[in-house]
Amino acid sequence: MKLTFTILASASALAIGVQSYAQTMDPDFAKQVKEWTTRPEFMSPLVDHLPLSSTIPSPKQAFGDHVGVPNKLHSQEQIVEYFRKLAAAAPDRVKILVLGKTNEGRENVIVMISSAANMARLETYKANLALLADPRKTSAADAARIIADTKPIYHLTAGLHSAETGPPEMTMELAYRLLTEDSPLIQKIRDNLIVAISPVLEADGRDRYVDWYHQSLIDETNDLDKPGGPPYWGKYIYHDNNRDMNFSDPSARQLLQYYLEWHPPIMHELHESVPFLYTYSGQAPQNPDLDPILYGELPFYANFEMSQLTKFGMPGVWTHGFVDAWSPGYVGFMSSNHNGMLRMYETFGNGGATTMLRHVDNGAEQTGARGGNQLQRDWFRPSPAYRNVMWSMRNNTNYMETGVLTALQLASTFPNVILENYYQKSVNSVKAGQSKAPYAYIIPGGQADLSRVKFVVDQLLMQGVEIGKTSATVEVKEGKYPAGSLLVKLDQPYGRLAKTLLKLQDNYPNDNLTTYDDAAWTMGLMTGTKIVEIADKSVLKVATTKVDKFDTPGTFGSAGAGGFVVLDTGSVNLAVLRYRLGNVAVRVAEKAFKIGKTDVPAGSFIVPASASSTLRPLVEELGLTTIAAPAKLDVTTHEVSVPRTAVFTTWGSTQSVGWVRYAFDQYKTPYDLIYKEQVRGGNLSAKYDVIIIPSQGRSAQDIVFDIPMKGKPLPYKPNDKFKTLGAYGSSDDIRGGMGSEGVTELRKFVEQGGTLITLGNASAVPTSFGLVDSVTAANASGSFNAPGPIVKAKLLQPLSPIFFGYTEATVPVRWATNTLFTIKPSSRSQVLMEFPGGKASVMSGFMKGAEEVRNRPAIINVPTGQGRVLMFATNPVWRWQTLGEYRMLYNAMLNWKSLGGVTGEAPKRPEPNVSLTATPEQDDGSKAPNRGE
Repeated sequence: MKLTFTILASASALAIGVQSYAQTMDPDFAKQVKEWTTRPEFMSPLVDHLPLSSTIPSPKQAFGDHVGVPNKLHSQEQIVEYFRKLAAAAPDRVKILVLGKTNEGRENVIVMISSAANMARLETYKANLALLADPRKTSAADAARIIADTKPIYHLTAGLHSAETGPPEMTMELAYRLLTEDSPLIQKIRDNLIVAISPVLEADGRDRYVDWYHQSLIDETNDLDKPGGPPYWGKYIYHDNNRDMNFSDPSARQLLQYYLEWHPPIMHELHESVPFLYTYSGQAPQNPDLDPILYGELPFYANFEMSQLTKFGMPGVWTHGFVDAWSPGYVGFMSSNHNGMLRMYETFGNGGATTMLRHVDNGAEQTGARGGNQLQRDWFRPSPAYRNVMWSMRNNTNYMETGVLTALQLASTFPNVILENYYQKSVNSVKAGQSKAPYAYIIPGGQADLSRVKFVVDQLLMQGVEIGKTSATVEVKEGKYPAGSLLVKLDQPYGRLAKTLLKLQDNYPNDNLTTYDDAAWTMGLMTGTKIVEIADKSVLKVATTKVDKFDTPGTFGSAGAGGFVVLDTGSVNLAVLRYRLGNVAVRVAEKAFKIGKTDVPAGSFIVPASASSTLRPLVEELGLTTIAAPAKLDVTTHEVSVPRTAVFTTWGSTQSVGWVRYAFDQYKTPYDLIYKEQVRGGNLSAKYDVIIIPSQGRSAQDIVFDIPMKGKPLPYKPNDKFKTLGAYGSSDDIRGGMGSEGVTELRKFVEQGGTLITLGNASAVPTSFGLVDSVTAANASGSFNAPGPIVKAKLLQPLSPIFFGYTEATVPVRWATNTLFTIKPSSRSQVLMEFPGGKASVMSGFMKGAEEVRNRPAIINVPTGQGRVLMFATNPVWRWQTLGEYRMLYNAMLNWKSLGGVTGEAPKRPEPNVSLTATPEQDDGSKAPNRGE
């Protein structure tokens, strides 16, 4: 039986549009979604119906079930195929863009939907949005004309986080509804907007998670006992693909390229976590370098959605206290960074399609949770969530789709305002660069390591920032800079973004405010590149030529009697060179010396002349420099061979390990990825010279014991039914970590001559499990708060091979852990680098409780048996950002046999020359302490 659905002037009519309309609806849909919705108030009048169409295939026609059916998830291929069916059925109203391929070869697509009239003018709108994005090309009068003739793009992204399974499902029903429903609300959306959808932004992880769900999670009906997700989503970066500030992942990079081509003024990320629907309002702390207009737009949308869904009787909709607007690194923030607007939802999700008993407070009041107690009424949460609730995939769809339709309702009501604001923010960006210091950033020419300069330039260019090259010396108040320096003027449309990326984060508004992600990301400090902020307005008049590409060709000199010297300028590419030279015999200079008038830095390689044909193309490719080596070198050297390297990962926390893997793969570094199975198997010293334990888990215990041995086995291996499982390692059961058995094997590895390197919080493992006896670890105080600031670290043993390529007494490093290390005074020579601590040591971002880290060890080198444990309190490979720290890890790996302290020990505190009868020193309070600030 078909149902003719008539909306009259009622509460529902007000929701959908005051005018009445009649359309044939699907009675089966109404019946099924009512059954799948666990409580009546979890439904809305926007989504309790679905039109029948004789021309457009519904999700049920494509899959046999409506969206939200219990116990069923669709793969990326199925979802994309459904959108292709829509495009085939309505080619005048649906356009599919293929952006590229993922790491594993799946398509990354965007679907655009609007009225036939709008889609016929899509290229015109695209060109118009580009004109609005650059006010230097578009006067206010022209902008007014363009705005009147343009429809904005409202872009939705789904499936970025693979465990957040509802958004890709919901977008299929949303697309069908946009194409088939004739309500005034939907007609207005079609008429006034281009709705763009990334249905599965992380396609590799979607398929792996769908397989894992159907294998291991489909029968889980209580969130207190539910196992976690699969060890891997995508190839590398797991949940951090929404923190991929430098766009390492191809899908994110492709989305950025799309953004800069199409300029959607609004990008709306669809996520899942907290109950029942949180809508992002851009709360404090806010990046003040973004346009103030943005901070008016965000609550405008969020409050409208909260009021509408609350009007429908839907509880648990809120707007404040969860995600702030400080960090620019979230993927969809590319819109706010480019004068648009990032929007975001967090909808309650079960990590699958199983209807599940959910405990919103998990037995606690959650007074310390982000957003406060989610069960408590507040001004930003007028109708709180329930303490315990049966939650379904259909509930998730109802909330998310209702929210999205409400957002589109508001946007379609004010399309011109969206475009006016977009244009005005672009105008304001140019004006800000003309009227307020700083006016530019200079990357001085003549820097020793151009590979790091290239990294910075490539990142800026990729994000649409304009860079010029000077042809003459630049003289401003800040100093003189040679011809060939690079100049980033801020009087450009994306000048605010350039400032955000290049400036010091020295304006955090309140140390008592938490931030959702890192407090600092200053690109020059994180890469070790000299970048100078210019407050002299005359810099805007400096003539430059546009930089479209920055190349760093190497310089290959002739061989000498002793072969070649490859100069160490601090580039990671020097380590890359060593790996790519393979079996060629390479030695390294332990100290700086001279060859004629040329200064040769410590860490420079000596390569035999016989390797010339292999060496030359590598030097030229990697941007390195060789000079002739005399027959006899006036410096001590040691051999640098390619180490047999393993990277250890738990099964339950692969994300930070993934960033190490990504860096190693980018730099063509050979390694084996090993798990509890390989560690327990023992005989490690026969297989490896170096084992790295990257930062992972929350504690040392997490790393050693990993996933608890409770519940059912959790196999992670491929089979005919679940083909994506078993990628990057396989296990019959991922529960249980290496345990004490594995720790014993690591101890044997070190005692038999291996080098164990621990990074970040993994450095608590040696102290907690007895691998070292001179070092202790403890957590910082409860008031300590250091969300990734950039701080000073002091080199105590600057001649150590760890610091080849580093020429300053202090270096900037990202703070990586709340674990503080202490070393016995008699073993202080084992400290290679320490944190000076104190507020003066914080270079960017903030650290509450900076006194707690004063003189704490940052790198500790502990001989053990025939080998050693090298402990980094830092995390030298943090995301694809800390390029300036990478060399420390590479130096440790390549020089693993030569870390014994032969190049000098850390300074010891002087012993006072005090007689037995001397008067003891005492602080009587008459002098203020010297804090060394």
